[in-house]
Amino acid sequence: MMESLFPSQKSAQDEVEAQDQAAAMPLPQRAEPTVEAAPPETAETPASPETSRALALSDVIAPKARAGETLIRMAYRLGVPRQALAAPFRRASPLRVLATVEGSVPGDRAAGTALRAGHFLVHGVKQPIASLDFTGSTRLAPGIERAVHSFSWLADLAASAPRADCVPVAERIAAAWLAAHPAPARGAAWDVEMAGLRLLAWLVHAPLVLSGRDPHLKPRLLEAISDTADWLDRKAAASGAGLGQVAGWAGVIAAGLLLPEGRPRRLYGEAGLIRALGDMVGEDGGILSRCPAAQMEAIGLLTDLLACYEAAGVEPPQALYVMRELLVPPLLALRHGDGGLGSWQGQGAVDAARLERLIEATGVRTRPLAETEHWGFHRLRGGATQVQFDAAPPPRARHARCGCASTLAFEMSDGPARIIVNCGGAALAGGLVPARIGQGLRASAAHSTLVLDNANSTAVELHGKLGRGVETVEVERRLIGEDGRDGVRIEASHDGYEARFGLTHRRVLSLRADGTELAGEDILVPAARKGKRGKIGFAIRFHLGKGIEARLSEDGRGASLLTEGGKLWQFRLRGDSAAAGDIALAIDDSLWVDGDGRPHPTAQLVIEGLTSRGGGQFSWLLRKTG
Repeated sequence: MMESLFPSQKSAQDEVEAQDQAAAMPLPQRAEPTVEAAPPETAETPASPETSRALALSDVIAPKARAGETLIRMAYRLGVPRQALAAPFRRASPLRVLATVEGSVPGDRAAGTALRAGHFLVHGVKQPIASLDFTGSTRLAPGIERAVHSFSWLADLAASAPRADCVPVAERIAAAWLAAHPAPARGAAWDVEMAGLRLLAWLVHAPLVLSGRDPHLKPRLLEAISDTADWLDRKAAASGAGLGQVAGWAGVIAAGLLLPEGRPRRLYGEAGLIRALGDMVGEDGGILSRCPAAQMEAIGLLTDLLACYEAAGVEPPQALYVMRELLVPPLLALRHGDGGLGSWQGQGAVDAARLERLIEATGVRTRPLAETEHWGFHRLRGGATQVQFDAAPPPRARHARCGCASTLAFEMSDGPARIIVNCGGAALAGGLVPARIGQGLRASAAHSTLVLDNANSTAVELHGKLGRGVETVEVERRLIGEDGRDGVRIEASHDGYEARFGLTHRRVLSLRADGTELAGEDILVPAARKGKRGKIGFAIRFHLGKGIEARLSEDGRGASLLTEGGKLWQFRLRGDSAAAGDIALAIDDSLWVDGDGRPHPTAQLVIEGLTSRGGGQFSWLLRKTG
């Protein structure tokens, strides 16, 4: 099964609008900026989205800084003690948490219940607390390791039961972790992202770990909070761009808000955070790692941080509200008809409940972006059918978290049924998804796109990084018929195979307005004036959603796709591609990873064969017949 899945590495419209509205929550009663709905789709000229173009928040809303604040920030950065800047003529205040934070993002109740039962539950993996090695000398499953060192489990625990029932569990785990990590050091626990998330969790959920029966835990944890904040003061600025640096600065600001004499630290952290957000986020609000899971984490971070501001009674920089408003619409554009997210850049298919918890906590009311040009995920809608199309280069090396070679892949859903998907789950490998197939889940073959000679369109490297491959993607989107009465058409091409094979891959998708037909063309165009001689192997993969029953037609040039809800779609090869003798349609094994990290055996349709190095064209049609 694995060999066939991962080759060698060489809308009713109104109904859809109603679904969009259902996932949005009212804006809180404050003077926050709103995000306007995207303009109607119009004809466009070819464009090459540049995913590394970062948003400068100062272009959106310039942070207000008085001369005195600027001096304090500069002095703190140069090492002047906090006490000397905040209260130079007073005795230092005792170390304590100044306020109780409310309104943070709720955690996973099931994971919290598992903690009270004595084990961590992350991505389907159970890890008994009693046998857990907190020191890190024994390698943990990546999800467990992240939960343990980031203390994200505190939110899960808080969501599972009244505080009195949760405090003993929180104290037990916190004491064990502190015993293993008495001071800042090296290792996974002292990555800037982990330290920032941990410090924020300690402060947001302080009542769980600072109000219990253990008289020795409170002073130890307060000391750890202070030490971690001091460590992040030094390390946050030097960490690489992306979510990790944002998490580090968020921890610094939270400590500045909720610990005594924190104003200099807060001012210092605010400047760093705004710069880091500008480096992480593109013009349309999509983060440059192009990972929806990281987009969710960024929204959650800002929501928890804004809750810290509210608890401390301090007015936050308006830029933080603006950024959160920018981050939500691109994320909503990746929802399928079941309310969950598509499988992109290594994540599993995040379910609707988790997404709704996050959006409800933000209080943001907005619609999905119709076109996330710079983020690169285009959304086509017709009737109850939704299509997500990756029409941008992969993330650059400095931004990639679990980079995947998914250029020109697409997903399609019909109401709650996912018809065409990507495998997903590479970032969850090491739990229920075997670590040995993590690299394969990042490959082009694990996505619903065309693959030449079993090679990735962009080289997949270790540790989530990507190598050479796709640099340019040209996109043209236009309406079909008067005012889009007949549907929408999108055409995109990438250069990932030019250097190796002298061919450009162009994909055209046309969705009827009523959502009953998706017509596709995969075209190989010679990059040079004269194409190379000979033939080359190719495969066009269509990974099928969980529960889709597929059967080949008698002539071998089509297949029926029956959903669990009884809806029937027909897949058919069209035109010259159907008549070519060296091209075949087959059904093969596949897998799909859900949002909890559980792999499900599924199937895939594969059009494969040989094509001329001088180019080729392969047309296909997905039609709803019942």
